[in-house]
Amino acid sequence: MSKGLFITFEGIDGSGKSTQAKLLAKSLEDSGRNVILTREPGGSSGAELIRKLLVEGPPNRWSAETELLLFTAARRDHIEKTINPSLAAGKIVISDRYADSTRVYQGVTRGELRSSVDKLHELMIVKEPDLTFIIDMDPSVALKRGLSRNSGEDRFEEFGLSFQYKLREGFIELQKDFNSRCIVLDGSEKINSLSSKIYKLVQKKLDD
Repeated sequence: MSKGLFITFEGIDGSGKSTQAKLLAKSLEDSGRNVILTREPGGSSGAELIRKLLVEGPPNRWSAETELLLFTAARRDHIEKTINPSLAAGKIVISDRYADSTRVYQGVTRGELRSSVDKLHELMIVKEPDLTFIIDMDPSVALKRGLSRNSGEDRFEEFGLSFQYKLREGFIELQKDFNSRCIVLDGSEKINSLSSKIYKLVQKKLDD
């Protein structure tokens, strides 16, 4: 049985990361790979229930500390029910967001809780991705794109543009902390050109 590979996509709201995650999953499936496409918060039955609590409602619904606990609970269920079993079966797991989002959203931007985020991660999650793509995007463009979706899951977009700028800075800084697995890519690049670049980088990782 081939070894599984864990790939994550990160970036600010509206950066295009979800689109790129889907395109990568399709390209890998077309090449004969066994792929699981998942997301956070969510990705398992229990985590999807927690997702509604986190992404819907007014911005002040939860404190940053409460968000951290809810995200960690959702991630633990995601790990137990989806990620670990899939990797053990030799599948490629692609997740739209993972622990890096918590490091930035709650760890830096919402409450300066990075040390608490890291401690909880070490205690309850442990697993890091093999490869992370951070899709960088102009926050003003990304915010308009995110709000235009009218998904009903726009609680974090409603924190406003200054929040999105802080998020962007946080993700760029994160790449410095995890430079062995994090790759920053320009989200303003044409969709197909960017997806082709990502696919080649993943193929290289698989060959290694």
